[in-house]
Amino acid sequence: MIYIFHLLDKPAAGELRQTVRPQHKAYLAQQAERMAFAGPLLADDGVTMVGSLLAIDFPDREAAQHWLAQEPFFMAGLYASTTVHAFANLWPQKAGFPPA
Repeated sequence: MIYIFHLLDKPAAGELRQTVRPQHKAYLAQQAERMAFAGPLLADDGVTMVGSLLAIDFPDREAAQHWLAQEPFFMAGLYASTTVHAFANLWPQKAGFPPA
């Protein structure tokens, strides 16, 4: 089942985000075959990162929560809030995805 991770940064967390980002990206890469989509949430300026939105296939909520507990941004205390929801993808994507 796909789980959506809606993860919002603490205010003024930009420096911490940039410091931990290489570890975060490496951790995400370990799930590349199970990743539906992933990317930063942005402020209205289209540049400033304010969180993350991830969609990853896990066998169950327990596995998804375990993965999140080991995620580098989570472990560094970057997030002000984290929400995990099961997700059913019922619409074929046509926009917003970079070329493969």
